[in-house]
Amino acid sequence: MVLDPLTARRRYSAVSFLFWLPIGLCVPVQVLLLTERGVSLSAVAALFAVHSLTAAALELPTGGLSDVLGRRAVLAASGVLTAAALALTGLGTSVWILALAMALKGAARALNSGPAEAWYVDTVHAHEGPEAELRPGLARGGAASAVALALGTLAGGLGPWLLDRDGRLEAATGLPVLAVPLLLGALISALYVGYVMVALPEPPRPPATLRGVLAGIPGAITAGVRHTARDALVRRVVLTAAAVGSALGVVELLTPGRAADLTGSADGGAVLYAVLACAGFCGTALGNRLAPLAARLARSGERAVLAGEFTAVLGVALLCATAATGLVVPAALGYLLVYVGIGAASPSVNEFLHRRTGSSGRATALSVQSLALQLAGAGVGLLAGALPSGAAAWLPGLLGLTAGALLWTRRATPVTPLTRRTVERGVATAPAPSSR
Repeated sequence: MVLDPLTARRRYSAVSFLFWLPIGLCVPVQVLLLTERGVSLSAVAALFAVHSLTAAALELPTGGLSDVLGRRAVLAASGVLTAAALALTGLGTSVWILALAMALKGAARALNSGPAEAWYVDTVHAHEGPEAELRPGLARGGAASAVALALGTLAGGLGPWLLDRDGRLEAATGLPVLAVPLLLGALISALYVGYVMVALPEPPRPPATLRGVLAGIPGAITAGVRHTARDALVRRVVLTAAAVGSALGVVELLTPGRAADLTGSADGGAVLYAVLACAGFCGTALGNRLAPLAARLARSGERAVLAGEFTAVLGVALLCATAATGLVVPAALGYLLVYVGIGAASPSVNEFLHRRTGSSGRATALSVQSLALQLAGAGVGLLAGALPSGAAAWLPGLLGLTAGALLWTRRATPVTPLTRRTVERGVATAPAPSSR
């Protein structure tokens, strides 16, 4: 059964929402929970690096696994690992247990980095052909992810404060109240697994043995990497992901501690960061929804991406400039601009990728893109954690994002869209249109 594009869009949005809601729940409390347990900021950065490096190591194998085995099974596995990772983070006290949780979370992120989007694009192409408009659906899925992160972040930050303002619950259970959002996220991840198995039909695939699946993964990885190396526009997409990862790695590491410093306590920092992060994710959702309009107004996908990226650059610049001051409003505005700009650029960037990549390599191409983001985020996050606090710690993210934005000052050569035969072969031979 081939779903119509509207139904596919709704289910893609629902899957995106359910996966990212548990992640949102842990965003405002994770760093604060770890530091409350005596983990230093440099050790927190190292734990984040475990997550990012695990995701990076598994990005290509899991992308190839999705292209060989199917989207649904891989998505379900990502939900199972997310549930386990959040439960271990909420309950664990040993650094080694926390490192295991971060590794599982990284593996789940790698498993989830491409299959849902690949399923949506495959379904739309099967119904309408390779010339189908993808940007609105990609924007809707991105917006659903951002809304889930916003709602989860708000609930994760405010929930512990509302549940245990007098500290009695934590004293009675012995469980830090900051761990409650993570345990709730583990439950939602289990529900996500059930929805994926029911709601995402796929065309039948030939019966495959474990040996056959494993044997097919290296070929899928090789084809995806070769495609990235040969195609200039796909290389630009991947380098843009690395630039975004460098900025997000810095912003997500430094902002929670800055919020705690402003409020004077971990709990107060969680509340402030929850509100701020919620606003940021709402900004991402707004940027996603504005992406089709931005592309039409700019009359060029490249110019729309450039505008979004430089909006994000302005945001990081404001965060850097206000790092050594108590100026809350400019810093909050900068934080918001980072997420609005990235959200506005993302759907156009990914449409370029999908118009250059066929179905048999789509998840692998998305994994290459995510790999670049994870590696850049891990490396720049470690660098920022080692630098002195203040403006210097924000500079690596600012420089990386600026370099990524400059990639879009040159337009791609406009030619015709891919043919159905090219999409079915999984090899793109024509660049994406330069405007939509």
